[in-house]
Amino acid sequence: MAERAQEIVDTFAAYDDWMDKYQYLVELGNELPPLADEDKLEKNLIKGCQSQVWLVCEERDGKVYYRGDSDAIIVKGVVALLINVLSGSEPDEIIKSDLSFIDEIGLKEHLSPTRSNGLVAMVHQMRYYAIASKVKGQIVQ
Repeated sequence: MAERAQEIVDTFAAYDDWMDKYQYLVELGNELPPLADEDKLEKNLIKGCQSQVWLVCEERDGKVYYRGDSDAIIVKGVVALLINVLSGSEPDEIIKSDLSFIDEIGLKEHLSPTRSNGLVAMVHQMRYYAIASKVKGQIVQ
């Protein structure tokens, strides 16, 4: 996960201004496979986001995998950014991750306050899913 986060930091550092960084986010969002209509349910909506953001979590072989989508292009790029870093990791890795790459790339400062709140809500939900996956996988004796 740290390597994936560092790749994002390096990619953002290669761009001189935020218009180029926004364009990169749009490209990331365009690469994200769209969610099927049956996944765009109320239960998968992230509360606290200005835009509609759906997040689906699956656990396979002890790892957590995310799929997501949004009706806003920049937000969809933010969803893709988080999925690229967190998806395919073990629950403990996700739970304990500091996600400092978000601060390193300056993302929070370049989002509107409501979108920044949405980013926090997305991270919170992804961690919640990781905790649920971890608890589900434990054997109680």
